[in-house]
Amino acid sequence: MDFAVIQSLFITLIMGFMIGMQRTLSILPKGEHNFAGSRTFALIALIGYLSAWLGDTIEGFIFISAAIVGLLLAVSYYLKVTRFHKTGMTTQIAAVVTYLLGLMVYAGLQNYAIFIAVVLVVLLEIKPRLQQFEAHLSSTDINAAVLLLAMSFIVLPVLPDKMIGPYELFNPYKTWLMAVIIAAISFVGYAAIKLLGQKRGVFITGAAGGLISSTAVSISLSQMFHRQFPLLNNYAGGVAIACTFMYLRVLFEATVIHPDLALHLAPAYLAASVSGLGFSYYLYTHSQSADINFDNSAITKNPLQLSEAIKFGILFGIIYGAIAFTQTRFGDIGVYIVSLASGITDVDAITLSLSELARDDKLVMTTAMNGIVIASVTNSLVKLGIVFWLGGGRLGWRVTQFFILTLGLMGGALYLTEIYYR
Repeated sequence: MDFAVIQSLFITLIMGFMIGMQRTLSILPKGEHNFAGSRTFALIALIGYLSAWLGDTIEGFIFISAAIVGLLLAVSYYLKVTRFHKTGMTTQIAAVVTYLLGLMVYAGLQNYAIFIAVVLVVLLEIKPRLQQFEAHLSSTDINAAVLLLAMSFIVLPVLPDKMIGPYELFNPYKTWLMAVIIAAISFVGYAAIKLLGQKRGVFITGAAGGLISSTAVSISLSQMFHRQFPLLNNYAGGVAIACTFMYLRVLFEATVIHPDLALHLAPAYLAASVSGLGFSYYLYTHSQSADINFDNSAITKNPLQLSEAIKFGILFGIIYGAIAFTQTRFGDIGVYIVSLASGITDVDAITLSLSELARDDKLVMTTAMNGIVIASVTNSLVKLGIVFWLGGGRLGWRVTQFFILTLGLMGGALYLTEIYYR
């Protein structure tokens, strides 16, 4: 017997069994009936595999088997509607996909079939989360998704990818591309908050809000701490984990634009991230239980409103042009001045701008690294000042400890990285 055939048959049966097991486990708590379980799904996948196999010798056999499977699924759906008065087609569609996976395995596409099977199980498993997400969708959310698609596939392709304007400082395509990237990352964070729901707890608020804006988290939690809920470790931990996500976000943005630059930044930002997560976990274990309904309007604001997209695009364009202008006239010092000024309000735009310039060989990688670090440190100090101003000395000192740890390790890692690449 051919071992490759046995292996492919085994893969086919395992995928079908896995999908069927998920379908069975999903209805057990409800006490409902399902037309197909683990064995049936495994057999459906096997039918797909055998149909492709026999189709090599019996012309049109795949069409016959597909018609038989389709008829059985149609009958099962008819009985489901008439006898149990249910109309969902998820299981039937999953069965069709399972049949196609069997065909794919025979065609030698095992890796793709396995990947699709895993994605299918994940999609089936997250149904409750998706229903919760859909229940909280609003017309604003739909408009935001449509706006992101329009920004990406309608506006972006028609923009010229060249420097225009006075002194050729403005690139419309790159400016809008960076706006799309920032908006997409923000929208992922916004969707994550919607998917998780408005849970009680400062740490969840800080972690979820940090995906969008650690500055917004710092403002919101500092105000809550000062005015209503003086739980020191809770609120310091919320701010800390939000700022930790800022380190991770900067590294991710650099990776998207310029992987080589991200590789040089990785030791410093991973050191800051890991130490930040450890500090946040320490505060979490030493925090008090709190049953608080949070007003997260400052954190969960949809980031894809048109005004936000325009703001990001203009900010990036100004920074991109300012860097190009100052770098040609003042060298690296001009880049550092722009990085310092940009870090006061935003880290994302300067990170993407410097990464883009370094990738296009318009800026030395070391200069881009230093500029991103300067912006990150500046932004961290601004947030620390916000915490002291709005939250008071006790909260400010605890957050100061966080920044001493994370920024200190970042500086040490940068020093070692410089020695390594020297």
